[in-house]
Amino acid sequence: RELRERAEEEAIRVFARNLKDLLLAAPAGSRATMGLDPGIRTGVKVAVVDGTGKLLDTATVYPFPPKNDIRGTQAELAALVRKHKVELIAIGNGTGSRETEKLVADMLAAMPAPKPTKVIVSEAGASVYSASETAAAEFPGLDVSLRGAVSIARRLQDPLAELVKIEPKSIGVGQYQHDVDQSKLSRSLDAVVEDAVNAVGVDLNTASAPLLARVSGLGKSSAEAIVAHRDAMGAFASRKELLKVPRLGARTFEQCAGFLRIPNGSEPLDASAVHPEAYGVAKKIVAACGRDVRSLMADSAELKKLDPRIFVDERFGLPTVKDILAELEKPGRDPRPSFKTATFAEGVDDIKDLKVGMRLEGTVTNVAAFGAFVDIGVHQDGLVHVSQLADRFVKDPHEVVKAGDVVQVRVTEVDVARKRIGLSMRKEGGTDMPREARGAAPKGGNRGGSARSQTPQEPAQGAFGAALMAAMKKK
Repeated sequence: RELRERAEEEAIRVFARNLKDLLLAAPAGSRATMGLDPGIRTGVKVAVVDGTGKLLDTATVYPFPPKNDIRGTQAELAALVRKHKVELIAIGNGTGSRETEKLVADMLAAMPAPKPTKVIVSEAGASVYSASETAAAEFPGLDVSLRGAVSIARRLQDPLAELVKIEPKSIGVGQYQHDVDQSKLSRSLDAVVEDAVNAVGVDLNTASAPLLARVSGLGKSSAEAIVAHRDAMGAFASRKELLKVPRLGARTFEQCAGFLRIPNGSEPLDASAVHPEAYGVAKKIVAACGRDVRSLMADSAELKKLDPRIFVDERFGLPTVKDILAELEKPGRDPRPSFKTATFAEGVDDIKDLKVGMRLEGTVTNVAAFGAFVDIGVHQDGLVHVSQLADRFVKDPHEVVKAGDVVQVRVTEVDVARKRIGLSMRKEGGTDMPREARGAAPKGGNRGGSARSQTPQEPAQGAFGAALMAAMKKK
């Protein structure tokens, strides 16, 4: 029992870390985006959203058998791009994604500059969102299949804001999640989501109710009350206006205010992570510089000249003052990395197109105890075994990669019959891993916690078995 509990803790820890990496993935930003949910017989679902995620247009096109309306599809997509000035095209990575990507690439080649940028986006959990109460409340008159296209577009703009609408377990970036204590898993994942939301901060005037509900101090009812007040009274001009929201008292305001942002509001400090209670200290710092608060913010040279100790008082100690100075240097800074995407190789659309020795670019979709799964654009995630992650010994794959990373890989093995792809991130000439350790589960197999692979030590034990072995060694 003790060994199993340790193994469960390790499995939950891996899932939680992967989820955090996914939530804190780089956002593409506030740009008009077209979301494409690929489908063969049922058609490709299309949704266009503006820079704030508001739905502008939808369509369903049929470029594949049996209709094969390629020209009609390209013409319709191009018309939507021009009409809404689309800057990004998000393509779901499910069935038909590479065919859809090629269709879009051909369309863009014939278009004059400036052209939108196409990006392959993970659609894990999009179908769960489409059929959820949240989606039904957001789009009551929209077909369920089209809601998935909206989610794909929005998760490219801001992964965190969109993924919080989906139950964490449905995102599928863990290992053997159905074998562990479900209440422990839920508590751990909910804590990760809340930490991620609070680390990034939330725009009070654009955030949805599900996103606001994840802010420290707020819940479902208070988040819905904030959105209802915003819809009725207009955008919030300052954080203090939150106190006018029904059922949101001073105690709740104290807990949540520091995580809510109001860009370009009446109070410049409302755009920062400085809590309203500490505005007095922040204004003393501004006064000491003899500058306007807006001109001082982001002027690190001026702020670094100050001695934080002179601003310490009975209420705010030295660590707090240092935090305020750091925030004023980079107000409202986003801890997430800058946006970039993998470029899949032309002509490599299927596992049969792969050859040993090929060098490809891909995106890390999941990290487990035995290695990392990488999407290289062939509908089948390849596995970079832990022994192939670097030209040195790697104990924990998270030391090298995390979900969402764009990486360069080399194909080391292709097993078409078993749908397994072995990859390496080591320099050519390095020692390959044992044959029994290579290979990856089918695409989707690593979702929902069902990915099964082998390690050199225990060829048939799987990820959960590896966790048990690790627990025994620790003991």
